[in-house]
Amino acid sequence: MSAVLQVSNISKRFGGITAVNGVSFDVQEGEILGLIGPNGCGKSTLFNCILGQLTPSDGEVKLDGRTVTGLRPSELNKLGVSRTFQLLQVFPKLSVRENLILAGQEHQGNMLTRLIGPSDAGLTDAANQMIGFFKLDHLADEPAGGLSYGQQKLLDAAMAFMGGPRLVLLDEPAGGVNLTMLADLKDRLRAINQEKRATFVVIEHNMEFVMSLCTRVMVMAEGKVLAMGRPDEVRANPAVIEAYLGH
Repeated sequence: MSAVLQVSNISKRFGGITAVNGVSFDVQEGEILGLIGPNGCGKSTLFNCILGQLTPSDGEVKLDGRTVTGLRPSELNKLGVSRTFQLLQVFPKLSVRENLILAGQEHQGNMLTRLIGPSDAGLTDAANQMIGFFKLDHLADEPAGGLSYGQQKLLDAAMAFMGGPRLVLLDEPAGGVNLTMLADLKDRLRAINQEKRATFVVIEHNMEFVMSLCTRVMVMAEGKVLAMGRPDEVRANPAVIEAYLGH
């Protein structure tokens, strides 16, 4: 395996407060990496430093060996980096299919090709494949705003994987999703990893979701990496139990 993402000694300071302190890790091709830790440990700040929403105070981010530190989110998107947010980013008045086509357009072309190209940017077939993969066939023509919250989370994840991105970062995909839909989401994420070799990172509070989905788990505490390893190793780590699991 080769590293899709390499994060080296990333720090982020806000005035006198160090939110992320010298964090290093990599994500191998075809891997699902889980990122967990208590509130305020620096997970979201680290994510945003990687994704261009924030500029790191120190350190380096590489994608497939290329330095991408400080690139804007739109530039990273063109290089094949996709993400979801804690708050859903679906367009409620557009259909499920139209949402996926719009997501796909973000990964290809420019304003000129969008103006003179076909209205669907040639993405209808790809959108239909993603609809089938995420088992949203019966909802394909429904406005996204009419879907249940769990169905919208499925759509949100499907949108992140449109266009076959090199790396996807999922920000709390399990948040607010009922157990039935959560099982569907986990099943689809596992399948897209196994069948399409999709590489992604999951920030999540739901411990069981992370432990049963991810290949490796990284635990943060107070802006630093507390532990890294297989789910069973992390679950048994005394420092993790003390800092996070609480049992």
